Amino acid sequence: MRSPILLCALILVACAKSEQKKADTSAPAPAAAAAPAAPTQGTAAITPADVAGTWSGTTKPMTKDTVLTTVGMTMTSTTSGWTMTLPNGTHPVRVITVGGDSVVTEAGPFPSAVRKGKQVQVIHSVLHLRDGKLAGTTHATYVGGDTATFRVEVAKKGS
Repeated sequence: MRSPILLCALILVACAKSEQKKADTSAPAPAAAAAPAAPTQGTAAITPADVAGTWSGTTKPMTKDTVLTTVGMTMTSTTSGWTMTLPNGTHPVRVITVGGDSVVTEAGPFPSAVRKGKQVQVIHSVLHLRDGKLAGTTHATYVGGDTATFRVEVAKKGS
């Protein structure tokens, strides 16, 4: 644990300016508000319009390539009207945020398509847009308190 901290300290010292500033006797300048983080150079933050359309893909366990279920997603150019389609039905999706390279959503309650006979209380999904696909994780909380985390990858239909 000390090695990364020591390394960061050394880098800061090495990159620091060697000049000493003269003492400033004037009144201190007012504190500036922190500017929002800018997207990485050459990439723009995504918007709902960037992911609007019909997507299809799979849900898998975190450590295996076994397909547990198929999933379809319909996304609009706004944050309303999104749906998720599983083999057991279509369910409304709440968009928490879209920004950077990420889409964060929640859905539920609905019958589980992975655990037969179980009711999903809520799922929380974080997907990242990379190479034209949305991939990430979905964390499911079931009625009764059991939880599970799955990998999800969807591709836009017609792409």
